Amino acid sequence: MTIIVDQPEFGVEAVEKNIPVDENELLLDGGFVVPEPAGFLVPETNSFGHNFRDYDAESQRQEGVEKFYRIQHINQTFDFVKRMREAYGKLDKVEMSIWECCELLNDVVDESDPDLDEPQIEHLLQTAEAIRKDYPNEDWLHLTGLIHDLGKVLLHPSFGELPQWAVVGDTFPVGCAFDESVVHHKYFKENPDYNNPAYNTKYGAYSEGCGLNNVFMSWGHDDYMYLVAKENKTTLPSAALFIIRYHSFYALHRSGAYRHLMSEEDIENMKWLQIFNKYDLYSKSKVRIDVEKVKPYYLSLIKKYFPEKLRW
Repeated sequence: MTIIVDQPEFGVEAVEKNIPVDENELLLDGGFVVPEPAGFLVPETNSFGHNFRDYDAESQRQEGVEKFYRIQHINQTFDFVKRMREAYGKLDKVEMSIWECCELLNDVVDESDPDLDEPQIEHLLQTAEAIRKDYPNEDWLHLTGLIHDLGKVLLHPSFGELPQWAVVGDTFPVGCAFDESVVHHKYFKENPDYNNPAYNTKYGAYSEGCGLNNVFMSWGHDDYMYLVAKENKTTLPSAALFIIRYHSFYALHRSGAYRHLMSEEDIENMKWLQIFNKYDLYSKSKVRIDVEKVKPYYLSLIKKYFPEKLRW
């Protein structure tokens, strides 16, 4: 498979815990354990022993995470996002299946995530299997769990190997004021848009209730996978596309920021995103999934909701 990527110019350069298993717990296909009967229980700490999304806790990854966000916040401008959407929205890099893309992520680790130090394929299956247990009849949501991070393929050497700050991390709108709830907000002061009167007000380039689909989000795997799914005519419901595009938009679904830009449809879809978010965040653990056991089920869902080959 040959992939040709025209590299855009970038700005500032970036430089085990045992989990006990109770005999009364349910074991899904592939070995994902979920307690019964109360459903999904939120663990107290991540796989490093810290609270989830604790960006102040001292750990080996913390210094790198903060450095990541400084670089991301400086470089994610309105003009940069427009250029990236135009370049990658053409979907002219390669044709491959959803599962082939899953396999490409085996070597990818997200440097912006303080909770996870495992290959991305592990997290995708952990998320999907946890959702599958609690929502057995919502197969579209199982598949959304599997594919929500596939845009991280942009980090893969054979796919252009974009810098981490242009692929992962929390997302936020560009083209309007950066809300203080965005993690490491202080670094936005070095972003060219911070002092641009066209982009530094509450509404900026947008209007009240314009709908998030009309808002430019910081460029990354979320927006890219949203474009891939949408342009390849997926039959997943709109809530699935909403989850894919905004699952890293923590300023919205954790702090309630930017709600003034939401449409009525956005508000309805938020309900599913909030359900999804606890599985995306809290299913990150050292529990391993038997990929071969669960693969047939997810291949059947891919066939139901996607064409055999997709343009990427």
